[in-house]
Amino acid sequence: MVGIVWIEDGRYATRALAGGNGMPLNAEAPGFLPRDLGDGLILRQATADDTEAAAEFQAQVHLPHTFAESFRIWTRDLMSGALPGFHPGDFTLVEDTGTGAIVSILNLIPQTWFYGGIEISVGRIELVSTHPDYRRRGLVRAQMDAVHEMSARRGEKMQVISGIPWFYRQFGYEMALEFGIGYSCPVSNWPALDDAVREPYTVRPATDRDLSFIARLYDEAMGRYLVSCVRDEGLWRYELNGRSKNTYSELEMCVVEAATGEPVGLMVHFRGLWDGEPCVLLYELKDGASWREVTPSVVRYLRRMGEAYTTGKTRREFRNVAFELGTEHPAYQVMNDRSPRSKRVRAWYVRVPDIAGFLRHVTPVLERRLAGSAVAGCSGKLTIGFVDYGVDLSFDIGHLTKIERLARPRKGGS
Repeated sequence: MVGIVWIEDGRYATRALAGGNGMPLNAEAPGFLPRDLGDGLILRQATADDTEAAAEFQAQVHLPHTFAESFRIWTRDLMSGALPGFHPGDFTLVEDTGTGAIVSILNLIPQTWFYGGIEISVGRIELVSTHPDYRRRGLVRAQMDAVHEMSARRGEKMQVISGIPWFYRQFGYEMALEFGIGYSCPVSNWPALDDAVREPYTVRPATDRDLSFIARLYDEAMGRYLVSCVRDEGLWRYELNGRSKNTYSELEMCVVEAATGEPVGLMVHFRGLWDGEPCVLLYELKDGASWREVTPSVVRYLRRMGEAYTTGKTRREFRNVAFELGTEHPAYQVMNDRSPRSKRVRAWYVRVPDIAGFLRHVTPVLERRLAGSAVAGCSGKLTIGFVDYGVDLSFDIGHLTKIERLARPRKGGS
């Protein structure tokens, strides 16, 4: 099963949170940047001095979309250096030397993911924007080439990006991991309690004192997934305190408590509404807590929260609450008998430039999964064929003994 946990500054992913090695690329590295793109355009790494110009550019390019102001604030937050491991030089930009204006920009967020318990360094590309007057001139391609080189120098084994459902295939990406998948749950199946009845579980905003509980609970919960995120208490502190407020996509980190005051769960939701509904991005309970007992209290809280964001003529009782927790999650077992309706299905674009090297890195996981399959202890060869190359895998009594990249897949490969 692919893990779904939300990701920093992009809110969700397969979802990994920004971690990374914290090593900025030296802007003076020979043969890297800056690059002259011709026609008075220079590709370079950003500096802290570019913060306001970059933030304003992001906002203007995305107008009149409702996300425009969030892009401004997101850019400022990243440029500030508050996110562990991210530096202003992780933005690339194209500058028109004639006007001094930024005309195209993107960034590379360093992250660390788990694949079956093995750490993988990942580069997440985001905030890809180009001024309309400068489109179709290869500026995004030039920057993608640059950040791919940046990512390779950092030792990152894969790159990921969310975005347009076709655009990034031209840069070697394919949709491969779940992203933003979930269900809408009808709140009518959990009616409000009578005034005389006490809510058995309450939801409150998290504080610094909750961080160790949150980190521990998250680590335990991610054990159910093949792909998840490496997250320490420092990153949780950033999520709690490091983001700017009042953005379209602002998040609320909450702790779920029993009537005794004992913390039993963690929930992260959009502070406002997403697609017109309250939306949960992360929801986990500690071992021994009952999803069936806790979830009704959580849904009722979300309904009240949603109603608080509508006033006057727009005030309404919400029919549904969205849970974007992937295709499989323990909470869905509670909702299955309460007529959930499916939400949109999307995926993360993934690029793995060295398939053979990636497979070598995760060999212990592959062998463990093989041992638990119907062909445990097998010997022989398997050829995986792609469009213009292939990978040969050699097995000896269940052990992956050789991984070889082929210039062209052998006839009969699959």
